Amino acid sequence: MTALIALVRKDLILYINDKRALMLHLLMPVILAAFFGSLFGGGSEAKTSKIEVGLVQLDQSDSGKKIAAGLKADSALTIIDLSDTEAQDRVRHGKLSVAVVIPAGFGDAAAGALFSGRNKPELPVYYDPSQSTMLAMVKGLLTQQVMQVTSAAAMGPKGNLTTEKQLAELRAEAAGDPAKAPLSEFLTSLKKFQDQRAADEAGKEATAKAEGKPAPADAPVGMTMPYTTQDQALSSGPKYNGYAHSFAGMGVQFILFMGIDMGVGILLARRTGVWNRLLAAPVSLATVLSGRAVSGAIIAMGLMCAMFVCAMLIFKVQISSVPGFLGMAASFSLMTAAFGLLIAAFGKTPEAARGIATFATLIMVMLGGAWVPSFVFPAWVQQATLVVPTRWAVDGFDAVTWRGLGLDGVLQPIAVQLAFAVVFGGIAGWKFLRDQK
Repeated sequence: MTALIALVRKDLILYINDKRALMLHLLMPVILAAFFGSLFGGGSEAKTSKIEVGLVQLDQSDSGKKIAAGLKADSALTIIDLSDTEAQDRVRHGKLSVAVVIPAGFGDAAAGALFSGRNKPELPVYYDPSQSTMLAMVKGLLTQQVMQVTSAAAMGPKGNLTTEKQLAELRAEAAGDPAKAPLSEFLTSLKKFQDQRAADEAGKEATAKAEGKPAPADAPVGMTMPYTTQDQALSSGPKYNGYAHSFAGMGVQFILFMGIDMGVGILLARRTGVWNRLLAAPVSLATVLSGRAVSGAIIAMGLMCAMFVCAMLIFKVQISSVPGFLGMAASFSLMTAAFGLLIAAFGKTPEAARGIATFATLIMVMLGGAWVPSFVFPAWVQQATLVVPTRWAVDGFDAVTWRGLGLDGVLQPIAVQLAFAVVFGGIAGWKFLRDQK
C-alpha cells in the first residue's frame, strides 16, 4: 500500500503541475459545453427562437392579404417582406431558411379549386437545402392559414366557389358519374346558404343605412383549427436545462481525452526507459498498473465534479441526486482509467496510439449522444449505441440532473460503467503480463 500510495501521489502532483493539461481538460469542456448548451435550449427560462420567413406578397386580393396577415400574427414566425428577387438571393446565400411567394390571384384560384380539385394554383416556396426541417414546419403553418382563409372565401356569402356555371358543370358530370351526385347536392345546398346569407346581410345593410348606423361586420365563415394545444414540458425533476446535457457530453469527451493522455504517458515512459526502472523496483506490475488506474480515476472524478460545479454556479444546472451523481462520476472515472490502460497495453508508439485512440474516442462520444442528444438518431442507431459506454455515461448524468432521478435511476448505468472498467482493465492487465514474459 505504501508503494501504491506513493505512485498515486506522484501522478497527482505531476498532473496538477502541468498547467496546460489542466486547462485543456477543465477549461475547454466548460467553454464548449456553454456553447452547445446555448444551442440546445439553454436554461429553463430560455424561449424558442422564431423562424425567419421571407414573404413575397403578389396577391393583393382580400384573401391574399388575410393569408399574409395570418402568417405575420403567428407567434412562431418572424415575417420579412421581400421582393421575389430579394427572397431568392437571401435563400441562395444562406441568409434566410425559407421564403414563401403568394402569387397574384392565388386566393381566388385556391377557393375555386377547394372542392373541384381542378386548376390548383401553385404556391412557390424557396428554401435552403440544409434547412429541410424548417421547410416542413413552415409548410405546416402555411397550410393552416391558407385553409382557413380559402374556406372562408369559398363558403362565405360572397364566395366564388358555387357559381351557377360551376354547379351546371358539376350536375352534368354527376349525370355521367353517380359518385359525384352527393357533391352536387352539397354544393347546391351551399349555394342556397350563401344566397340566403347575402340576402340577410343586404337587408341588415339597408336597415343600418336607413337608421344612419354603420353596416355590421360579416361573421367569419370557414374552416379553422378545431383544437388548440397546451404545451407542458414534463420531467420528474427540474425543468429541462440544455446546459446540463452539454456539460455531461463535453465532460465525458474531455475526460476520455485525459484517459488517452494517461495511456500515451505510459507509452512515453516505456520509450524513455522510466517504465523499466519502475518495474525493476521492489514493486509488482499489478501495483504499478493499479497506481496509474487509481490516480487516473481520481483526476477524472475531480475534473467531472469541478465542471459540474461551474455548471451549477454559472448556468443554474441542478443536481437532483448527489449520491447518484457521485456514483456516476466514480464509475465513469474508473472506466476512463481502464480505457487509458487499454490504450497503453495495445499501443505500439505514442504517436500511433494517440491518433487511433482519439479517433475511437470521437466515435464513442458521437454515438453516445455527447454532441447531440441520442433521441435524434434513427431508431436502429439508438439501439446499437447501447453497447457503447459513453451512451450510458451521458444518459446517467442526464438522469441525475434535469431528469430529476435518484440513485435508483442510475444503478444500471453505474453497473454498465463498472462492467466496462473490469473488461478494459482485465484485457489491459493480461496484455501487460504477456509482454513482460
